This record gives sequence, structure tokens and C-alpha cells, in this order.
Amino acid sequence: MITPEQVKSYIEEGLACQSVQVSGDGHHFEAVIVSAAFAGKNKVQQHQLVYRALGERMREEIHALSMQTYTPEDYARK
Repeated sequence: MITPEQVKSYIEEGLACQSVQVSGDGHHFEAVIVSAAFAGKNKVQQHQLVYRALGERMREEIHALSMQTYTPEDYARK
């Protein structure tokens, strides 16, 4: 079973992030991701970047991922 720490490391390996927080039960995960790569992109595009970073793991290991994505500036204003 995959752990939240593994999901975090997968995201960090595939996407330059200032911060990644992941929680979950091995099947369903929640993530808060802060990345400058999100600048100028809408939420759908931001989520696509995360899915791209996770690649095939989204089909094989991770059954559900709920995420909140922020640029560093948006996160600072949160």
C-alpha cells in the first residue's frame, strides 16, 4: 500500500515545489501543493501538472487524489 510520504516524494520528483503536504489512508489522498510552476495557469492546468508528475501512478497506485494548488504568492495570502 502506498503511503502519503511516497505520494509527496512522487510529486516532488516530478514538479518543482516550494511545499507539498499529503495525507491519506493508502487509497485516498489529500494534497496541498505550492509551486511557482502554477503561475499563470488556471486550476485545471495546475492539476494537470500534478497528474503529469504522478504519471502512471495515478492509474496503478493512487485511487483518488484531492488537491489544493497554489502559487507561492497565493499561498502567502491564504
